[in-house]
Amino acid sequence: MKPLIAAVAVLVALAVGVQAQTPLIDRVRTEAEQGDVVAQGLLGDWYHDGDRVSQDHVEAVRWYRLAADQGDAAAQVSLGNMYDNGLGVQQDDVQAHMWFNLAASQLTGEARELVVENRDWVAFRMTPEQIAEAERLAREWDAAHPRD
Repeated sequence: MKPLIAAVAVLVALAVGVQAQTPLIDRVRTEAEQGDVVAQGLLGDWYHDGDRVSQDHVEAVRWYRLAADQGDAAAQVSLGNMYDNGLGVQQDDVQAHMWFNLAASQLTGEARELVVENRDWVAFRMTPEQIAEAERLAREWDAAHPRD
């Protein structure tokens, strides 16, 4: 009967969203804190989705920003989406456009096409002045973060 009780306890914990620190979460967090861009993006995804950790869009933005600032295109797309939708940050078309633009400059093929569509959809809501500001910010970011 004890295995049944343990199984029920696990199911109840999952149903109410109780989350335990696990060796995987601890390892990924440690690597992210040490600057590992893949771990930072992964933590951003986990916080965005509420996967393995409690959903926290502010925390997702923090991890995406760290990875995006290292030039990670996937994190730049995710950060653009956060600004586009106002998740964890105030909705900001200029910032969304800038991050989508930066990501698009690194991607190719279908991935690039999808990001360009996102950027252009945001641009549809923007004034010409806002678009110029987003493009200026992207150029400045790019100049301050030279690629290898």
